[in-house]
Amino acid sequence: MLIAGFPAGAWGTNCYVVAPAAGEECVIVDPGHQAAQGVEETLRKHRLKPVAVVLTHGHIDHVASVVPVCGAHDVPAWIHPADRYMMSDPEKALGRSIGMPLMGELTVGEPDDVHELTDGAALKLAGLELSVAHAPGHTKGSVTFRTPETTEIPSVLFSGDLLFAGSIGRTDLPGGDMDEMLESLTRVVLPLDDSTVVLSGHGPQTTIGQERATNPYVRQVASGLGSANQAPRRGM
Repeated sequence: MLIAGFPAGAWGTNCYVVAPAAGEECVIVDPGHQAAQGVEETLRKHRLKPVAVVLTHGHIDHVASVVPVCGAHDVPAWIHPADRYMMSDPEKALGRSIGMPLMGELTVGEPDDVHELTDGAALKLAGLELSVAHAPGHTKGSVTFRTPETTEIPSVLFSGDLLFAGSIGRTDLPGGDMDEMLESLTRVVLPLDDSTVVLSGHGPQTTIGQERATNPYVRQVASGLGSANQAPRRGM
């Protein structure tokens, strides 16, 4: 499997291009602010043809380039219905203005073709299978995507802003909820094998085993302790 990722834009949001191998079809995960050029460079470098964009959630730092990327390749975008409104109304999703200078750089709205994600769905796209898990806490419509483990490679979790190396996503924006975040960590993260590679929305890659051993929030839910302090402000 080929996974090419790069941080993009003002928020350093990780965008990923995923394919079975070079020269084949691919899926684009979270084309955020100023990600379109990086996507095109990655596609040319690896001779890839996109068939879909999949979105871990609707915050503008993860979806700002979805319209130009989908439009350039005539492909659909997949998003959970609870976050779909954020593509057209990013300020409502943040509870504050994101700034007029930056707004001039953003393409607000939906692409022509939008499909809605459901918990437990198995997306079969570009020769890949992505298991969808609804994981609210950062937003009401946050999801993760996971590839199956094989004899050659471990499973890969595209965690969005649910789980980072050493931390978790913020819960202080509209739709954020710490109790839901902890429940999502318990339900979605804890059952995964330690070998699972985590590719998050911000920051470096990690593994479930590393987070189980060192991440204070994962350790908290694993131990069954009560509520945590406010999550750190990371990402949007």
